[in-house]
Amino acid sequence: MSVMNEQVAGHAFLRSMHDDPYFPGHLVDEGKAILLRLCLRMETEQPSGLDSLYKLTQAATEEFNLLDERFGAAGSGIETVARQWICEEFWFVASAYGFADADVEVLTANRDW
Repeated sequence: MSVMNEQVAGHAFLRSMHDDPYFPGHLVDEGKAILLRLCLRMETEQPSGLDSLYKLTQAATEEFNLLDERFGAAGSGIETVARQWICEEFWFVASAYGFADADVEVLTANRDW
């Protein structure tokens, strides 16, 4: 199944992380998959407001929390710059689905990274 939102479908998720050799490519790809699953959930569940949006994004954030452990095991990690890049991607998704007023800090409020 692929996303229907054209803006999202044409977006290169986590490009900066993928271009940086500090981050293992296969783990960055898993991060992209988390974001794409979030987009699919946005399209199927169609959150009606910020509270329902935040539930979806925070579930995806939990997946990134687990992924960060794997980055650490690979000698990498979701540190300051990567954190910013990932948070920007969460805001991009929210905005692409009509939630430009979402608070980027709340989108990923439960992050461990």
